[in-house]
Amino acid sequence: MLLVAHGTRSAEGTRTARELADGLAARLRRTVEVAYADVRGPTVTEALARHAGPVTLVPAFLASGYHVRADIPAQVRRAGAAGVLTAPALGADRALLPALADRLAASGVREGDSVLLAAAGSSDPEARAEAHTMAGLLGRVLHRPVPVAWAATAEPSVAATVARLRAAGARRVAVATWLLAPGVFADRLAASGADTVAAPLAAHPSVLEALARRVTEAERAASGSPHAVSGAGRAA
Repeated sequence: MLLVAHGTRSAEGTRTARELADGLAARLRRTVEVAYADVRGPTVTEALARHAGPVTLVPAFLASGYHVRADIPAQVRRAGAAGVLTAPALGADRALLPALADRLAASGVREGDSVLLAAAGSSDPEARAEAHTMAGLLGRVLHRPVPVAWAATAEPSVAATVARLRAAGARRVAVATWLLAPGVFADRLAASGADTVAAPLAAHPSVLEALARRVTEAERAASGSPHAVSGAGRAA
């Protein structure tokens, strides 16, 4: 099994990828290696070249953007590996709400704070829609509107949204972090001027359970099991 993370120069972000792989391995009682879609190695192509047998590839991505839809499949094709099964990305899954809410609570959010959801950003409209879906789900839990802002690529930026909320009368602004791991995007959220910024979801139990469920369902579907459930737990 191969867990594929985005890739980062951050040592803490790299440790988070390993923690996700180790947590997934513990739940499924299987060996899980780590590869990266970008920035650092081993790449997906390099990792697949080490294995002659079937491989289940698990994208550790919160959105089905460019890396999930184009880059990772292209790397699989370059590897020329047979028997590669790719599980779906996490996406807008209501099962991830406990992770999102727990990280926000731990950051010191207060009753009455304005809250925004900060995502990495994508040029893919479906990936952006997934972030808006999660913001809507979080808003129902918090009983307040939760706008979406972006660390990169898309607009509005997190810093601009924090400033807009303050200009509209917010005394305090909290950022719910829709990122999996520390790195440059998380650093931008920390510098956004918000009063409190939640930590990335990382290896929260609900993240690990969601990843494990995607593996199980993808493998059941591939084997033709009548018990396979496509997209179970997804909010969209």
